[in-house]
Amino acid sequence: MAKDIIFGLYNDEEHLMAAVDKANEAGLDIWNVYTPFPVHGLDPKLGLSESRLHIAGFVFGMMGTLTAFLGMTWIFTRDWPIIFGGKPYWSVPAFIPITFELTVLFASIGMVVVFYTVCGLGPGVTNPVLDDRITDDKFCLAFDANGLSDSELDKYRDFLNGTRHIAEVHLKSI
Repeated sequence: MAKDIIFGLYNDEEHLMAAVDKANEAGLDIWNVYTPFPVHGLDPKLGLSESRLHIAGFVFGMMGTLTAFLGMTWIFTRDWPIIFGGKPYWSVPAFIPITFELTVLFASIGMVVVFYTVCGLGPGVTNPVLDDRITDDKFCLAFDANGLSDSELDKYRDFLNGTRHIAEVHLKSI
C-alpha cells in the first residue's frame, strides 16, 4: 500500500523546532520528523512518551543474572561438586564475575533485538527514503497526505512555505 507524504527539509534544528511549534499551533498532524542526530526537546513537542527500552534491558539483564547464578549453582553443587582450593561447593563470591558478564551480555543482546524489532529494522526490510540528504545533514518535517483534498494539500504546502525550509515542498509516495 502506497503512502503519500508531503515534507519539507531544513538546514538547522532550530528552524525545524520552530516549524514543529508552528505545526502544533496550527493543529497539523505531524506524521514524522527525521533528523541526522538526536534533537533535545523534540520528543515532548511531538507528544512522544519516554522509551521503555530500559525496562527490556532490565528484564534481559535479570535473565542473564539468573541464568549465570542458577547455572553455576547447579553445576558446582549437584552436577560436578569439586572443592577448588578449599572453597565450599557453593562459593557465591566466585560466581560474581561470570554473573556480571552474563548480565551484561543478555541485556545488550536483548536490547538490540528489541530495538530492531520495534523499529522494523530486521533482515530483508527495505525502508523507503524520502530524500537522500535527510540522514546526512538535513532535517525533515513530514505529514501524511493520504486522502487529503487539494485544498488540504495546499494548506500543508502553504504551511511549509511559511517556515524556513530549504527546498521545494515534496509530495512523495512511499
